[in-house]
Amino acid sequence: MTSIQDILKTMDYGPSPESQKEALAWLEQHERRFGLFINGAWSAPSNTFASFNPADGKELAQLTQATTADVDRAVAAARAALAGWQALGGHGRAKVLYALARQLQKHARLFAVLETLDNGKTVRETRDVDLPLAARHFYHHAGWAQLLGEEFAGYRAVGVVGQIVPWNSPLLMLAWKIAPALAAGNCVVFKPAEFTSFTALLFAEICQRAGVPAGVVNIVTGDGEVGQAIVNHPGIDKLAFTGSTEVGRLIRSATAGSGKKLSLELGGKSPFIVFEDADLDAAVEGLVDSIWFNQGQVCCAGSRLLVQESVQARFLAKVKARMDKLRLGSPLDKSMDIGALVDPVQLQRITGLVEAARAEGCEIWQCACELPVSGSWYPPTLITGASASAAVAQTEIFGPVLVAMSFRTPPEAVQLANNTVYGLAACVWTESISLALDIAPQIKAGVVWINTANQFDAACGFGGYRESGFGREGGREGMYEYLTPLAEDARPDTPPRVVKPEGSGKAAALHASCGAFDIDRTAKLYIGGKQARPDSGYSRAIHDAGGAFLADVGEGSRKDIRNAVEAAHKASAWAKTTAHNRAQVLYYIAENLASRAQEFAERLQRMTGAVDSEREVQASIERLFYYAAWV
Repeated sequence: MTSIQDILKTMDYGPSPESQKEALAWLEQHERRFGLFINGAWSAPSNTFASFNPADGKELAQLTQATTADVDRAVAAARAALAGWQALGGHGRAKVLYALARQLQKHARLFAVLETLDNGKTVRETRDVDLPLAARHFYHHAGWAQLLGEEFAGYRAVGVVGQIVPWNSPLLMLAWKIAPALAAGNCVVFKPAEFTSFTALLFAEICQRAGVPAGVVNIVTGDGEVGQAIVNHPGIDKLAFTGSTEVGRLIRSATAGSGKKLSLELGGKSPFIVFEDADLDAAVEGLVDSIWFNQGQVCCAGSRLLVQESVQARFLAKVKARMDKLRLGSPLDKSMDIGALVDPVQLQRITGLVEAARAEGCEIWQCACELPVSGSWYPPTLITGASASAAVAQTEIFGPVLVAMSFRTPPEAVQLANNTVYGLAACVWTESISLALDIAPQIKAGVVWINTANQFDAACGFGGYRESGFGREGGREGMYEYLTPLAEDARPDTPPRVVKPEGSGKAAALHASCGAFDIDRTAKLYIGGKQARPDSGYSRAIHDAGGAFLADVGEGSRKDIRNAVEAAHKASAWAKTTAHNRAQVLYYIAENLASRAQEFAERLQRMTGAVDSEREVQASIERLFYYAAWV
């Protein structure tokens, strides 16, 4: 008797295409040429560049390359709209956010198809994941707008916000950025990715329909030069960037010392850890959702598979069997699992990394799927035999490529999971909740999912640390990124400090009356976070360049050195402090040194006789800012 499974194996699943008629009509409505959306109005298309469908390589439309002058206009429009937008109050802004959410839902099919045409991801993902979650963010943050006065008392909007997003989830990234910014009372200058700008431009249209005041949302398109203009613009109060770690470093360096608030959501090389007691079949499905969602073009993709040695062979066999069932083809076909890569440049990069791994002796296994002739396509790939230090195990590939390694014990799993510069997300699969709760806190990642993957919600903050960036998007944590404490407004730009010039006033009179017996101000040692008298009890005289006495300083001894070393060892918490916090300390030191630069320069000049002491102090300030950007 033939079983249902046997019948299903013989069935030929025909195509199930989603209609692109409405999306193409929208493009034609604009004559396939788009300008910029600034101050509630559209500019005429100029200096255009082509945007292509990655599934077939055909041109979809021409987009405008914004100029620095365009960015200036957008920032000015946002600045002019701030007072009116904030005057609406939380309830007024909530109404607008609710209207935007409803518009997203009403035009969900158009947004989903347009995103698929522009990005290459399957329409199942855009329709069932991206659109509902984008609408959810606007609904959720409409609630925060109404509760702003109660839940964030003592805070105000940052001001004008510059936002730059990548091409992998264009509309969802837009919702993550714009919804909290508007809820907090900010106005935005938004730049979508060069490859994927259509849904951002369609969003500009629904902003007009939803009653968003002119200037509150401004959208400028173009390449990295446009992003650079936004980053360097003095009228931007806060920057929110999602993208590569390399660009994130440049942005952090460019904004160091500028006073701009900054949040970065960068790359990742996330571990997917499977213990021997896990439900292996469920873990396989979770792995598919983790690494091959959006063709692996996700910063939190579980691209490093870590399997306990006792079940490695069995689990990898299940993974390969599942990979052979994955369907790759037209992203508009609702029966497809994997779509096209966003651009030939990305295809070339992925191919190069995989071939380099092959040359290093790694085993490359790819599912037997037929690739379309035109467009940017790459098959789901499994790499085994790579060392923990191999490039494919350390570099973010950002494609449908999975690297598998094994471990024996939970501590070894943690060590392998943390053996990367990134810290964005991780997945832990085990039937033991005790083991999961023991392992998860040890993994250096901003988000750890247990027996699931890629679970997002607008009410839950998402973000990483280390080279995966800092700051959170979503939830209460994400709202703080777009708010500033009112207490900051009460702080002067330069802390007030009274310095009495030597040789004048009461100090001079006291010196004259005391003669040679001036008050002793011997400089102490600094050990363990506080001033300390030298153990030796001795001091050393310091003279200026001309030989005149300046002051006494403590004479350190071997015991003082031992105390300093012990204090350094006890300060291990500093190494565990987040990179963001360490950077803030360096920024604080640099700012204080800057406020006392003249004093330091004068002291250096007196001690050394150097004529360029001011330049030396300035170089030290710049060095502190520079290394704060690299933390």
